[in-house]
Amino acid sequence: MRTIKYLILGLIGLCLVVIGFANRGAVTLTLLPDEFVPFTGFNLQITLPIYLVVFGGIVVGLLLGFFWEWMREHKHRREAVVNRREKAVLATEVKKLKSDRNDGKDDVLALLEDGHTAR
Repeated sequence: MRTIKYLILGLIGLCLVVIGFANRGAVTLTLLPDEFVPFTGFNLQITLPIYLVVFGGIVVGLLLGFFWEWMREHKHRREAVVNRREKAVLATEVKKLKSDRNDGKDDVLALLEDGHTAR
């Protein structure tokens, strides 16, 4: 299964490299439209190969999606932590009650030694 996983990842990587080589043309990205330059007095520009723009957009979109999902699931993670702590407290309490009740002896033997009989 691991071999198939690496084979698929290798094929995806190869496809990305081929797409990158096929789209080496440069594009200029500007921060603002040219009509806003007189109002702001500046306009940042950068020239990049188009494959970097596309792959960068994909990466930024994935990161934003992961962050959004992480924030959305915060309440579920918090509830799981609270439940885990409560479970630990209750397990400790049950263990203490069992040891206090019969000092580690079997329940039936503890009843018989106390002089109680089942009827």
